[in-house]
Amino acid sequence: MSTAKKIKVTLVKSPIGCKQAHRATVRGLGLSRMNQTVEVVDTPQVRGMILSVNYLVRAEG
Repeated sequence: MSTAKKIKVTLVKSPIGCKQAHRATVRGLGLSRMNQTVEVVDTPQVRGMILSVNYLVRAEG
């Protein structure tokens, strides 16, 4: 069993019209549709990705 802590990330705003790098970050988190929620492993890299697109996503720990 994996005991790694997970974070739920939900796409709440469309990345259309945003910087291409931010759109790539959203895709890198595994999000492709509005209101889609994914669980990602809580790492410093993932937290940085969430922080860079915090105006597009909602994160729950």
